[in-house]
Amino acid sequence: MARMLSLSLAMVLLARLTVAAPTPDDSIMPPTDSFISPDPNPVLWSEGTDSIPTAVRGKMGASILGPQNRLLDLMNPDLLAPPSTDSGQVPNVKWPFSMSHNRLANGGWARQQNVNAMPAATAIAGVNMRLEPGVAREMHWHTSAEWAYMIAGDVRISVLTPEGQMYLADVTQGDLWYFPSGYPHSIQAKNTTADGAEFLLIFDEGNFSEDATFLLTDWLAHTPKDVIAKNFGMSNNLAAFDHIPERELYIFPSAPMPENVEDDMVVPNNTPLPFTFPLSRVNATSTPGGSVKVVDSRTFNVSKTISAVEVTVNPGGMRELHWHPTQPEWSYFLEGQARVTVFASEGHAQTYNFMPGDVGYIPPSFGHYVENTGNTTLKFLEIFKADIFQDISLNQWLALTPPELVKSHLGFDDDTISRLSKVKQEVV
Repeated sequence: MARMLSLSLAMVLLARLTVAAPTPDDSIMPPTDSFISPDPNPVLWSEGTDSIPTAVRGKMGASILGPQNRLLDLMNPDLLAPPSTDSGQVPNVKWPFSMSHNRLANGGWARQQNVNAMPAATAIAGVNMRLEPGVAREMHWHTSAEWAYMIAGDVRISVLTPEGQMYLADVTQGDLWYFPSGYPHSIQAKNTTADGAEFLLIFDEGNFSEDATFLLTDWLAHTPKDVIAKNFGMSNNLAAFDHIPERELYIFPSAPMPENVEDDMVVPNNTPLPFTFPLSRVNATSTPGGSVKVVDSRTFNVSKTISAVEVTVNPGGMRELHWHPTQPEWSYFLEGQARVTVFASEGHAQTYNFMPGDVGYIPPSFGHYVENTGNTTLKFLEIFKADIFQDISLNQWLALTPPELVKSHLGFDDDTISRLSKVKQEVV
């Protein structure tokens, strides 16, 4: 009898050991009984829909009984009916240039985004400017460095270094320029197109104001005329300065420029480095879901405070989950529709929707993605206050971490681990 009991006990123990022993494909589960929701949390509607947007997602929320800005709600579905993964509080990181006050001038306009519009954007500010053919942005300088992206048309720029070296060049659609802080410069639209030019200006200070630059006419209008004459060695001819404007010109129709930039030069370009960069002629790096063009001080050598990535995302694709270790990201959306969730740690996350002309701002180390939610190509700029572009890919991080450690965190099985990419995908 004792022998039979011992045999039965041994069989029970063996059975228990057999059940408990993991197979090579079993995942190591995290020490929790609660897991993320199976709800995929998709975008509930798009800007072009005919439906009336409502604050309902699944069983949560209710209809709107009071007044509603339907057009605004159509453009921001994830604010009105956020995904269930949103939580806590995140500073507003979206600003449409359409909400910026526009400064109209004779032959152009300018509108800006700075900390007054989006208080979270403490490191970078932006200006969207338009000039008709022949119209100039007055000669000026400012305490912030200026990085620019040509949206449409062509301009001619000039810049003077403290060493007295001059650089003059034409910049076309998709290309860049950079002016270090304090360097005097000018911008004038060419007549190569009937509409002139439009461009994006980036400044490496969040409190920059387009209305607070040092303008040539403004300075001389507030300097005694005899001092001006003495400065130019013409004290005996004060009348030579009778036509200095009393007020700033800012944006104004200027004298026609020669077609060829060389014909416009007082001296040949003699700066050690060019202040323009032909990004439009750079071959994009193809990715599984689109393409990227990285430009920083390694390629655009003079740009010491601003770097950028021009990103395209195919329909159904997205800029992969990632973050930037020490750099804030200022985003500008050129084409398409996008969805971005910003993770701010401590359970705080919020989702935003972006359209062409919108600005986004993501503080350093905040995790995020950029998903193409439309049926056309998404194109946007990632701009950083840094000389070198850096990002960290979640996919690559997990792929290069010991797999058993990843399994114990996320409950991945061996098949999922094998599909992680040891190489950054950038756009998937």
